[in-house]
Amino acid sequence: MSPGVNDEGFDVDMNGHDVHGNNGTVEDVVIVGAGPAGLMMGSNLARYGIKAKIVDDRDDKTSTGRADGLQPKTIETFRQLRLADSLLQKGVKIYDICFWSSTATESLHRTGREIHYPEQVDVKDPFILLVHQGMVEDIFIEDMKERGIEVARSSPFIRYVTDDLPGAPIDAICHNNKTGCNVSIKTKYLIGCDGAHSNVRKSIPGAQMVGESSNSKWGVIDGVIETDFPDLWSKVVIHSETAGTVLCIPRERNMTRLYIELDRSLDDSVPAQATQEYVIKQAQEIMSPFSVTWTSVEWFSVYKVGQRVASTFTDERERVFITGDAGHTHSPKAAQGMNTSMHDTFNLSWKLNLAIRGLSTPSLISTYQHERRKIAQDLINFDFEHAAAFSEGDSKALADNFATNVGFISGVGVYYAPNVLNLPEKVPKGVIRAGELMPPAPVSRYIDANPVDIQLDIPMLGQFRVYFFVPDIRLSSGFLNAVCSHISSTKSIMGRATIAATKSYANMTPCVVEADDFIQPARYTAASQLFTFATVTGMDKPTVEISDLPNLLQKSRWTFYLDDLKDGKTGLSCTDKWLGGVSPQEIAIVNVRPDGYVGSIGRFGNKADAEACSWLDSYYGGFLKG
Repeated sequence: MSPGVNDEGFDVDMNGHDVHGNNGTVEDVVIVGAGPAGLMMGSNLARYGIKAKIVDDRDDKTSTGRADGLQPKTIETFRQLRLADSLLQKGVKIYDICFWSSTATESLHRTGREIHYPEQVDVKDPFILLVHQGMVEDIFIEDMKERGIEVARSSPFIRYVTDDLPGAPIDAICHNNKTGCNVSIKTKYLIGCDGAHSNVRKSIPGAQMVGESSNSKWGVIDGVIETDFPDLWSKVVIHSETAGTVLCIPRERNMTRLYIELDRSLDDSVPAQATQEYVIKQAQEIMSPFSVTWTSVEWFSVYKVGQRVASTFTDERERVFITGDAGHTHSPKAAQGMNTSMHDTFNLSWKLNLAIRGLSTPSLISTYQHERRKIAQDLINFDFEHAAAFSEGDSKALADNFATNVGFISGVGVYYAPNVLNLPEKVPKGVIRAGELMPPAPVSRYIDANPVDIQLDIPMLGQFRVYFFVPDIRLSSGFLNAVCSHISSTKSIMGRATIAATKSYANMTPCVVEADDFIQPARYTAASQLFTFATVTGMDKPTVEISDLPNLLQKSRWTFYLDDLKDGKTGLSCTDKWLGGVSPQEIAIVNVRPDGYVGSIGRFGNKADAEACSWLDSYYGGFLKG
């Protein structure tokens, strides 16, 4: 047989074997799509020591336009990944929102101005950070490049093929645009981050988009504007009763993005009449009598609003998953798309890490669909009302909708329902809840006296965080010694899982990069590759030493905290804010998932160490192999 192309379009050698993909190698993960969702997945897996193969149909990364805003929760995530500095330096921060309107009898005038994220939204960064999608992609691309991973471009995904044999790999079939041949890549898991027209979704039996598309069409322009309009550097909703609506958003590099409502009588999803010149004229009419001209235009597009959610986010075997626009589509005006998409893959990545390493039970990976499809549906429900109020130019309805959903919009109000990972406390106190994020709280790090934000201090390393809140360490030494002895031993699920994780990470080791010199990840893995242990005490520094801690917690000396600072908003200490206080005769334990969501909260008397050990075994035994 001669080399060439077989009937399926595969490039084959003289023996008829696929020379590019079917060589017996099985990837752990193939990611389809190198937008923010796919790159978040690839970067996180690389940090955990798993080198995914990433394919993308585009010839190059995003250079202009597309998604533009990072919400407070996403900024926090980038902080925990230690990737936020460049974005915070280059982006534009929006703290307020203004409303303008005009009627047939009233000229355009400001009707209101509000703080975008009021004080009741408890976030460290109370602003939207405006950066274009390509800047976000660059951060991940450089992070992965350091770890030896690059995107395979010009490789559109076609379909996947699998059989019913247990453990049989998935054949992900892509087309190589450069050679004109198909390539088959065998993989254990396939992740579709390939947008609204996802071929991964189309390959999942029974998966389909459910919902409606409205007739609302919008033009979007990024460029440098010359104008006498006074609120150009705020987020602005401008509504003309006679001409339509504009959303104005400041951007990096002195640019402004305008979303401009188009005439609903225009036919087609992308009307032929909706040229750049037409859309500019529409914006000028809506913003009249102010002068609006463009000195340069970097990006222009037209889109149709629709709210739809995929009927499933995974195949029956839970080996193929979809994320981002492949699973949910909506309007872009609340700056949710890129944020929600990245949090889809942020949620899935650490679960895949444990599944690939053989450390988890199937119940863990099942929580992806349970958690993220609900969030997608919540997003669609919110966006339907938000987009309707926006199109109608009803500033009161828009403001009311925003106020009702401000927690969800910021990301900090996104919560997960009870499941094996999220076990609600029977009588909750304080503000933390299972399935919700840790709110900001300042503490002092014992080892170097640095004031830190406890929710951000431990970097994201794919580990569970176990916080011991101990008002008096010496009074509770018996409890701490007994519990730490148990979870360090093979009698506990945590001890056995730690031993298994040590073996796994020895075989599949995260790549050491230059940034590690500054992050020093070994500080947080000294006791376990799977758990970071932290101690929070109300004792004064002169009255306690690291040597007073059990050996397990002594190893975690960089996560030993003094609860001696007060929260700026509530005036409460971390213990009081998070837990509503802990008495000297009590110890509270807070389990936090690798993605920063609270898993469970337990409170125990000084003599209840056996109860605490059983409680920990029960929680982690719900999804870790023992």
